[in-house]
Amino acid sequence: MMIWLNGAFVEGPEACVSVLDAGLQHGVGLFETMQARHGRVFRLQDHLDRLAESASELELVETLRVEPLSEAVAEVLRRWERPDARVRLTLTGGVVNMLREVRESRPVQVEPNLLIVASPPTPFPEELFERGVAAVVADDRMSPLERFGGHKTLAYWPRLAALRAAARAGASEALWFDVSNRLACGCTSNVFLVRGDRLLTPLARGEEPQGGLRSPVLPGVARRTLLGLAAECGLRVERCSLTIDDVLGADEVFLSNVSWGVLPMVRLERSEIGSGEVGPATRNLRRAWLQAVDAQTRG
Repeated sequence: MMIWLNGAFVEGPEACVSVLDAGLQHGVGLFETMQARHGRVFRLQDHLDRLAESASELELVETLRVEPLSEAVAEVLRRWERPDARVRLTLTGGVVNMLREVRESRPVQVEPNLLIVASPPTPFPEELFERGVAAVVADDRMSPLERFGGHKTLAYWPRLAALRAAARAGASEALWFDVSNRLACGCTSNVFLVRGDRLLTPLARGEEPQGGLRSPVLPGVARRTLLGLAAECGLRVERCSLTIDDVLGADEVFLSNVSWGVLPMVRLERSEIGSGEVGPATRNLRRAWLQAVDAQTRG
């Protein structure tokens, strides 16, 4: 690994933060997981803009300077000296007792910790993309009233628990629905449905109609990229409310994140999606995704 912590490169055993850090004590923090190819992060600006927006909206820090962060990520990759990497950027609340605000009725100054780690990219067997994967339905539900929904916070325990349950069932992902039984997302992914020439996906945070409830869906960087690539693959995009019946009745379903790009989903619980095989729209979008990543990271 190549580790950058608060402006300095450190070795693994020296990469330490205080046991009093709010990220450890209360789960206060944000993170971004990014894909680097050819020594450059794919859509780095999108990742950093989303991080800064969440940090401000959730009152972690008032302003997050994106340009120095971009330079730090670039320096980490220069030191990494390999063309490909998984890059994780973590921003924690630092050593601060936020409960003091309640006791003392005054704001507490946050001095966050910032961590950037480059490591080998996660390997995904080609078989997953050729044959597709299965998913289950998560037991828990998301709420549109949850202010922190749709942000990439450190509070990932519920999602990890759902992933473990999926693995025990022989599945690769768990689909989350909201309290109204509307499709939201996967544990680590956005969800897309193909029906005819339409590409359907749930509304994400920031896309809600005026006066509508807040969406608990993360506006994924891969999701944004694929929505932009849909037209060249002959698909019309619809951001809309979807149910489990829509999922089961889709011609094709796939999952997206920046680590795997486009991952076909061919079964939900015991039900096959469409023909039970990877469909042509999913294959075309995966091809377009790989080309887009290669073109942007090569510069």
